[in-house]
Amino acid sequence: MKHLVVLSGSGISAESGLKTFRETGGLWEGYDVMEVATPEGWANNPARVLEFYNQRRKQALTAKPNDAHVILAELEKYFKVTIITQNVDNLHEKAGSTKIIHLHGELFKSRSTKDENLVYDIKGWELNIGDLCEKGSQLRPNVVWFGEMVPMMEVAVQEAFTADIFLVVGTSLIVYPAAGLVDYVDSNVPKYIVDPNMPELSFKPNLFLIEEKASTGMRKVKKILLEKYHS
Repeated sequence: MKHLVVLSGSGISAESGLKTFRETGGLWEGYDVMEVATPEGWANNPARVLEFYNQRRKQALTAKPNDAHVILAELEKYFKVTIITQNVDNLHEKAGSTKIIHLHGELFKSRSTKDENLVYDIKGWELNIGDLCEKGSQLRPNVVWFGEMVPMMEVAVQEAFTADIFLVVGTSLIVYPAAGLVDYVDSNVPKYIVDPNMPELSFKPNLFLIEEKASTGMRKVKKILLEKYHS
């Protein structure tokens, strides 16, 4: 069974109604990104940061997977599929995908501010001041903020190394370090990119560009993958 490694980005979630930082110009319903998605923002006003993520969680609870999520889950019948996602929502899980690496953390989990290894599921959508870990410190969203290290990057790189097919969907490959994953894929491996805003990657060998939104693009990709690589 061939190993299909998928890098997914905000474009796939946008089709399910979840906004992206980029399309809001750095403002999200009145919130400045630097005030709610940085360690400095947390230090200055943790209550504001918690409220921001509470609202995102509340919205994400009602969001449903779209055709792109569903097709990626269906491809597990034919390939060994590893999804590396830049998204913090749980739409890949809702669609039925079983192996997902969340590069930027998970919206429905919290973690200790004292011990980053203490991670907890969030029931419902609220995380508030006074919610503490077992060591007595305030819980924060288990997401990677701007300026923080990406702890799952090394795991993602290892998956990229072992790809037989590499697929990029819903990201224009401008957010690093995630965008650099394509550089770890063997030059002989076919690379498919589905996005309405094509990145400057024309120099890459074995590159196939599908300039469409995630849902319609993934319908085409599924057909291609089954015809070319599944026997």
